[in-house]
Amino acid sequence: MKKRPYISHDLEIRFCGDVIGNSSIKFQMDCIFELLRETASLDPLLRPAQWLIATGEKDSSYLYQAFDDNGPTTAALAVIGEANKENTALQRFSLWNGEEDHTKGASITCLFNRQDGRSSSLTFGMDSEPDGFRLENSANGVKLLVEAAQLYKPLYCSISPGQYDAVFPDRPGVGWMLYLPRLLTIQQVPEARALVPVMGKAEKGKEKQIGTIIVSITDAPFSDENPEHVKIANAIEIRLVDQDLLPRYADL
Repeated sequence: MKKRPYISHDLEIRFCGDVIGNSSIKFQMDCIFELLRETASLDPLLRPAQWLIATGEKDSSYLYQAFDDNGPTTAALAVIGEANKENTALQRFSLWNGEEDHTKGASITCLFNRQDGRSSSLTFGMDSEPDGFRLENSANGVKLLVEAAQLYKPLYCSISPGQYDAVFPDRPGVGWMLYLPRLLTIQQVPEARALVPVMGKAEKGKEKQIGTIIVSITDAPFSDENPEHVKIANAIEIRLVDQDLLPRYADL
């Protein structure tokens, strides 16, 4: 089988706007700004100032800078607001990092303030060399997932190749790594290569564990073209479903 010229790892986040406290465009952009500050030290092409509003047209998608050093720009908020003025079902916007090269490109799509009762979502796609990972290794992937979990208090979030197929199409896949707002032990998920506790602030400033990141592969970037990687991730998914620990999309 011919090897792909690049691989895309997607950070997927499902969250409830009322849980994080706000569903405005400004608030969503502020959260993304904080997330990008986590990746900026690892890749200059992902720093906040690199990002632009994706309008759907090539020429105009170079016009509006999404962020400056202080957060979302006034122009970006105005453009997104105007584009959503007549949207009654949900609010949405897309960003990209201005790089057309498939090994350097990245995109973000946010769907929020849904009127159908479904949760909001953010997809952050990062293209990389075929055998690599944009943020270098699993440890940096975990750092990004921890930041996402603490920012969004999500129903789940994950990092996985965009073409990875989970065992259960009606549930989130484990892929490379999956955060669940649960306290999990190695006895519950023995197939995991690592379980990382995610801490959050409780009352009176004390920390408490708010969830767990399940990591399927630690010694290399996860590839959906590697049968052993897929086998491990699939086994974890089956284990979680057997214990009713993996939610259905319909319930999110």
